Amino acid sequence: MKKLIFLFVVQMLTNISLSQTESIAIGEIDPGTLIISSKQGSLTNIVILEMNKLGVYQVLDRYDMKYLMKRDSIDMGECYSKICLTELGKHLKVDKMLTGNIQLLGDNILVSFRMIDVASGKIEKTQTNEFLNIEAQLRRMIEITLRDMFGVLVDEDIRKALTVKNEFENALNNPYQLRLRSDGPRMGATLFTGETAQILKQSVNRGGFEAQPTMFQFGYQFEKQYLNEGNFQALFEFIPMVTGLDQGLFIPSITIMNGMRNNKSGWEFAFGPSFSIVTKSKGYYTSDTHVWTVLKDSVPAPEGADVISRLDSRGDPVIQAGFVFAFGKTFKSGRLNIPVNAFIIPNNKGLRAGVSFGFNARDRYMRR
Repeated sequence: MKKLIFLFVVQMLTNISLSQTESIAIGEIDPGTLIISSKQGSLTNIVILEMNKLGVYQVLDRYDMKYLMKRDSIDMGECYSKICLTELGKHLKVDKMLTGNIQLLGDNILVSFRMIDVASGKIEKTQTNEFLNIEAQLRRMIEITLRDMFGVLVDEDIRKALTVKNEFENALNNPYQLRLRSDGPRMGATLFTGETAQILKQSVNRGGFEAQPTMFQFGYQFEKQYLNEGNFQALFEFIPMVTGLDQGLFIPSITIMNGMRNNKSGWEFAFGPSFSIVTKSKGYYTSDTHVWTVLKDSVPAPEGADVISRLDSRGDPVIQAGFVFAFGKTFKSGRLNIPVNAFIIPNNKGLRAGVSFGFNARDRYMRR
């Protein structure tokens, strides 16, 4: 096995050393209907760059090529035929001409290249590869096709990511992964209902907070994407939040959620426990007037009274647990992400609901 690898390396080095004496010029790359014509030049530049990286030929510098064609008043536009490229190659005094096209075929992108021997005017090499329709990864598609064309090894994991749907967890087969990261600041409002809302509105001397049941809240969402398969990603979210500052209250909370998000549409849902710090007192409601009375150590509760723990501004801080159900959508504007979410927290003392929004800025596509 080692001997075969050694012979292969020697052969590759020999081929490269021989071919480097030959020169090649890159013709225009036809983008077909895949992308707008203004990007045509950038595709050609990508091919030039990748050919230089391969090192199998001496690639004619694009600036030298541009100078020669301007000097001799040669129009390279629409020069895709074998005859045209052969004549152009002779004028540029190169040994080979390379051209290609990129086409959208159904749900796939076809990348094709052909190399023409200028002396004989014959097509010497051709290569066509089919990829998933992920326009953001055109550069990798071009790189893989050129490597196949000239017999250079290709990273098979990258090839699978660009040719096989849902092959493995990787941002290459999901260019929207970074676009839909939603960690960042959060702000919004929450509404308390039921008995909790009534207690909030009561006066302080009755254990209330003299506050409205609708409160502003703000915090920060941290998230971790632990699964990214196809169009969906699974999320772990950690959200510290403070509620009630607009009404002179300080109600800290921490929410831990697990959820799913669609990478393309931005819709998501999540659920998980929430823990907040509130003040509660033990006491009882009088049977005749139904007035809340705080239980004191020196004064026992009346016989038959039900002693309970209730939200009370005069009480001691305790941790209160709840369970959150949330859903929402991330709106995109360029590199700006704007997640908007609604949530509910069921409770036997009254349902709590709210809305929040945030923002962050993320690169649209995974960088190489």
